[in-house]
Amino acid sequence: MIENRRSCRAALAGSILVSLALVVIWAARLTVDRPVYVSELGADGEPTAGWFEFALLCVVGGGGAIAWAGRGIRSGARFIGRWSPSVSLTVAAGFFFVASQVPCTAGCPLPVGDTFTGQDFVHTLAAVAAFAAACAAMLQASFARGRRLLRRLSMVAGVSVALIAATGGILSLLRFGTDVGSVLELVATTIAIGWLVVYGLSIVRHDTRTATPASVPAAAVADELEPAR
Repeated sequence: MIENRRSCRAALAGSILVSLALVVIWAARLTVDRPVYVSELGADGEPTAGWFEFALLCVVGGGGAIAWAGRGIRSGARFIGRWSPSVSLTVAAGFFFVASQVPCTAGCPLPVGDTFTGQDFVHTLAAVAAFAAACAAMLQASFARGRRLLRRLSMVAGVSVALIAATGGILSLLRFGTDVGSVLELVATTIAIGWLVVYGLSIVRHDTRTATPASVPAAAVADELEPAR
């Protein structure tokens, strides 16, 4: 009972922090009147750099709290089920922390040419690794045992983020359609952060129900505890 309460509080706090991060990122983006990729909001010299760092740190703190709260969630997938979604989220949070502390240089140059520096390399690598780990968590949650609604939402979110982010990244590397590419990256970021909020709230919902089984309708319990297929 006490453990459930702690997990609920951690998941709720994490969801609030992550929601705040999304609001800050969008608010910062709306102040820029030119096409920019998300990381450019935190680039050296940008007026939104401080706010973007704050947003990433909210993702780090919120993601870490949600990862801890959901440590009991297991995936039924064969390969990626060898470790829990919490591990993937913790790894993602770690890389997001690195990305927040090592921003890209002005303009966030592409990994080609003389303008691309070691600082840009570290930031880009950390950001890509963070998104990859987050997508892994979504895929794992798509096969989460006993959480049917979370499985469906995670599958949609994971596929959407992977496809949208990949398309935006390819357009960036090709230096083509940067207007579209920047929007796609923002959309992918929004979906990923939104999924994390839902993931955290699903932990609150599940732990609250299991803590008070007498008040939960039998049909709801059966739906929640249905084994993953």
